[in-house]
Amino acid sequence: MRAYGFTRTGGPETQTFLDVAVPEPGPGELRVRVRAAGVNPGDWRLREGAYGTVPPAVLGREVAGTVTAVGPGVTGFGTADEVFGGCPGMVGGWAEEAIVTAGFAAHRPASVRPEDAAALPVAAGTAFDALEGLALPAGSTLLVNGAGGGVGVPTLQLARAAGLRVVGVASPRKHALVERFGGIPVAYGDGVLDRVRAVAPDGVDAVFDLVGGDPLRAVATLLTDRSRLRSIADKGLAAELGGRDVVRDRSTRVLDALANEVAAGRLDPHVTEVLPLEQAERALAEVENGHAEGKVVLRIA
Repeated sequence: MRAYGFTRTGGPETQTFLDVAVPEPGPGELRVRVRAAGVNPGDWRLREGAYGTVPPAVLGREVAGTVTAVGPGVTGFGTADEVFGGCPGMVGGWAEEAIVTAGFAAHRPASVRPEDAAALPVAAGTAFDALEGLALPAGSTLLVNGAGGGVGVPTLQLARAAGLRVVGVASPRKHALVERFGGIPVAYGDGVLDRVRAVAPDGVDAVFDLVGGDPLRAVATLLTDRSRLRSIADKGLAAELGGRDVVRDRSTRVLDALANEVAAGRLDPHVTEVLPLEQAERALAEVENGHAEGKVVLRIA
């Protein structure tokens, strides 16, 4: 079958179309005919070697499609089911057929497009897990550092749906986007603390950081309780400052909850570009170069 991936760790020059065997699902796995697959920063980081040297692989870690085979021990799914979920090992999704972890798969509601469902497991899933871990009561104020990005946008929406007030630190060009999804926009850079205090005079109750480095150091000072600091961008610094990483719950429960939010109109996955598999190189370049305004998805079948 046709797929797209990389032949060795390195830059974009290592990417290519591949002819690979149709995979067989193992225990706890599904095989799906892929209808749509998400494109994420983690895809180019994997190719680049950020997670260590890896052998040639098909890219893609989140998909939506139709079940074509069920592995041993799997219950709750059958052939012809429309599902979405995450790929084991963070690879394999940009192909005509892909393996999906049954424990991190869910049935796709008919009202949710495959392109939207395929964009949920990574970014929206991270946002969901961060908010669940913080467990803020309604009426609390959450600061999202990097609110205009792929994880920031679903965080804004899920936080607002939970009754939180959200301050979104973002570049000025993304302020309209932050406002669209319910956040109060604040610009990065010198004076950010004064700008946050101006819109949140009673302070912030938690910080979810998606930037890291000095911007993280700055906004962390807004918290009196550093245990309410989370970062996926700079885990070491977050721990140094008294915060922590986001604990991911890659489960059917989370995906069901996200799909229900989309179906109810409370969550827009913000898919701004859908490209055919033939344009996989362009799709990944847009994400790697930071040119994507929202989620980029590949349409495969």
